[in-house]
Amino acid sequence: MTDFVADVAKAAAELRVLFEPTPLQENDYLSRKSGARVLLKREDLSPVRSYKIRGAFNFFRKALDAGSAAALFVCASAGNHAQGFAFVCRHFGKKGVVFMPVTTPQQKIDKTRLFGGAFVEIRLVGDFFDDCLRAAFAFVAESGAHMVPPFDHQDIIEGQATVADELARQLPEGAPPDIVLLPVGGGGLAAGVTRYLSEAGMSPRFVFCEPSGAPSLKEALRAGERVRLRKVDNFVDGAAVAEIGEQPLRQLRRFPEEAVRLIPENRLCATMIEMLNVEGVVLEPAGALAIDALKDFAPEEISGKTIVAVVSGGNFDFERLPDVKERALRYEGLKKYFVFRFPQRPGALRDFLDLLGPEDDIVRFEYLKKSARNFGSVLIGIETRAAGNFAVLAQRFEAAGWAYQDITDNETLAGFII
Repeated sequence: MTDFVADVAKAAAELRVLFEPTPLQENDYLSRKSGARVLLKREDLSPVRSYKIRGAFNFFRKALDAGSAAALFVCASAGNHAQGFAFVCRHFGKKGVVFMPVTTPQQKIDKTRLFGGAFVEIRLVGDFFDDCLRAAFAFVAESGAHMVPPFDHQDIIEGQATVADELARQLPEGAPPDIVLLPVGGGGLAAGVTRYLSEAGMSPRFVFCEPSGAPSLKEALRAGERVRLRKVDNFVDGAAVAEIGEQPLRQLRRFPEEAVRLIPENRLCATMIEMLNVEGVVLEPAGALAIDALKDFAPEEISGKTIVAVVSGGNFDFERLPDVKERALRYEGLKKYFVFRFPQRPGALRDFLDLLGPEDDIVRFEYLKKSARNFGSVLIGIETRAAGNFAVLAQRFEAAGWAYQDITDNETLAGFII
């Protein structure tokens, strides 16, 4: 047993004062669908509905064991680290200040307040995680408080690695997984799990799952060094990090760029809706990354294999559900948006409606402007029950001589109009 494995085992034992191991559950639905044996490590069932409590607890534990005299602890977080931090502040009776982006879902802000109670103060700064991280470091420099990083620290990595310690004990004896799917934001979880399992004598294939709009690990592996992304899509807020952590990358740089799967945000939404409707499992976007990656494997690649997917979080704000459903429908080809050149004459709308099939429904109809005296531009959203219906509609539109443009996948136009 290596020192790291032993240290993680100790951290896991200490963690039991807060909660029992999160379950490793075989999911029959995903197993039948993929042809593999799919096991879900349910970190969404921790006390704060994510794995982040592990790293925060381990950091506090080791800092206090080392005799830290800091009167104040600080963290920066898009939500889940904040909740774990707040829970641990209250557990140890320590005051904490949490810096969160202004764009953090209200549900995560409210839960952070609930977990921390009187021990935690929340400050909302900036639109992105990196903005509030800079503000947190500036506050630490001024106040002398103790910074608790979200991922870029060995004690945090060691704490997150307790996921792997539990996993190793929960697997049937002599049946290590063939593939382990790991979500990646700052890299602390991936660094800890890969190191623990490797040093514990397991050699699964590791697959790292990043949102397409925040590929910080993939770009770092491609460049051979840390890369700060110039643009980050904040939709997957729990994993939207502009730069992979320095210490996590030291562990992860041994993996090839091809080990990283980039998960399209709209496809991820379809997975979230699927898991909610079919399995009754509530997942936040980052929590669904590893499950969504199953869609990237060819059936013959994983048939009969054992796959562990780490479900990293379930802190979903249901006010976001309409947006998630919208994205899912667009990904599945069940909803499209068009701009039509609509004639300004009696009966034009009736002529248009006559072209729709029994499974087609207009969900949006809005005049944008009059482009000429006899014509106007109209935004029309159509939802249908089968993606193939749109091919039939296109044929009818063309045959009837309608002038139109499909703007569903035009991000620039859609961003302004839809």
